[in-house]
Amino acid sequence: MSVSTLAAAKPLLEGLDGLVKEPFSRRGFVMTGLVSGFTMATTVVVGQTITTDSAGLEAGEVQIPTTDGMMPGYRAMPAGAGPFPIILVNEEIFGVHEYIKDICRRLAKAGYCAVAPELYARQGDLTKMTDVQAIVREVIAKKPDAEMLADLDAAAKWAVASSKGDASKLGVTGFCRGGRGVWLYVAHNPAVKAGVAWYGPLGGNKTAVQPKTASEIVGELKAPVLGLYGAADTGIPVADVEKQVAAAKAAGKTVEITIYPDTPHGFHADYRPSYRKAQAEEGWGKMLAWFKTYGVA
Repeated sequence: MSVSTLAAAKPLLEGLDGLVKEPFSRRGFVMTGLVSGFTMATTVVVGQTITTDSAGLEAGEVQIPTTDGMMPGYRAMPAGAGPFPIILVNEEIFGVHEYIKDICRRLAKAGYCAVAPELYARQGDLTKMTDVQAIVREVIAKKPDAEMLADLDAAAKWAVASSKGDASKLGVTGFCRGGRGVWLYVAHNPAVKAGVAWYGPLGGNKTAVQPKTASEIVGELKAPVLGLYGAADTGIPVADVEKQVAAAKAAGKTVEITIYPDTPHGFHADYRPSYRKAQAEEGWGKMLAWFKTYGVA
């Protein structure tokens, strides 16, 4: 690493020694590995599903040290010495299944070290759950935001410590519930250079473990955020999206949001009926351009 890269890495590496490095301890994790293929709770549309090969990449399941055990995850990056800019990939409610793994490979093909930690590994075994409402109720709703942010910190630190990730070029993207996590993480970590939230919920119920909505933290954002939303998303009103932009402007934050007309929630999820090819491809291009503009390239 160069002197400048080492300086940038310092805040990410701080506290790494406190993370668990021994084999999985079973102290709190339900999932010790990732879903093979697609999560059972999803409806897969085979003909439109995108598959990205791993030629020219180092790609596969990894174990990420956290303060209470080893967290499974998926990493894809170009083959070679690096360091590469880091993108944290924040999963949907279905876990780090084949779609999220493919997202990582697509990012790796674009030159990134993409890391998707299995954030819900403590809350439930998504490899066995078939009911979406049960996943939301029993897994997603029980994940403390503080724990999610700490897990993403651990993933970023691991990417740097592996000597393949460039700490000075850290970005985050996420889909659905993971899009909400993008807003929260950009407000949390000053090392993040840019974030891209795909149809992440902005409002919703607050609980003891999830005390703030994405709309409430917009004034705390520490980096520019691009939002990609659908006007036909029944769970995220356009009015909420417009309020997010207005709040960011009032707070002096750099936020840009594209709202695609007649477009549903999950329009990037190519394995689901909600997929909209044109919007997904345009959004992907916008995401890569956003990261490049703000120093994550």
